[in-house]
Amino acid sequence: MPRYRKPTPEYVNSLLKFLEETYPDAFCGLNYRTPLELLVATILSAQCTDERVNQVTPALFARYRTAQDFAESSQEELESYIASTGFYRNKAKNIIAACKMLVKNHNGEVPANQEELVKLAGVGRKTANVVLGDAFGIPGITVDTHVGRLSRRLGLTKQTDPVKVEFELMALIPQPLWTIFCHRLITHGRRVCAARKPNCESCGFRLQCPKHGIKQS
Repeated sequence: MPRYRKPTPEYVNSLLKFLEETYPDAFCGLNYRTPLELLVATILSAQCTDERVNQVTPALFARYRTAQDFAESSQEELESYIASTGFYRNKAKNIIAACKMLVKNHNGEVPANQEELVKLAGVGRKTANVVLGDAFGIPGITVDTHVGRLSRRLGLTKQTDPVKVEFELMALIPQPLWTIFCHRLITHGRRVCAARKPNCESCGFRLQCPKHGIKQS
């Protein structure tokens, strides 16, 4: 099998241009008003669609307005609000624990740095980068299933571990574009480059795209 070859700067630039022209207004699919709401919504989005999370959060955020509110909630009550998001018991446990840490260590405010965010219960690099990029305007590479799949399919990486994908993309994509690049790639993955049946015929990048991705050696 052919060996994987890193993409050239010209190829990366052509991909960035395509994504910018095709999805100029791509944005975070989760509805939120504050960093805390985005943090909670992102925890809920694990193995759940943004659409489902957005159906749950209006009532949730009307009931729980602050980190203190979440921290003082009973597990059972919080579960009743988020049951339809899947894995709700673990999510409720993490949200309560994370908010207790926010109250104890950050005066109830969501910290604007990755080192402190990943210390929170239920928060990994992906969730931290979502919060940093969209709530605080600090660029971050968010490797969800779409970003991981398309990064491999487009030949940007051969890695399967999300953290390794993140760091390889950080080396390829200009830092100011990290957040919007991920939103555009996610949008492309949802609308065109689906996991099982990518709609290659309607893809404006099909002539440059490696057919079925770069094959790994």
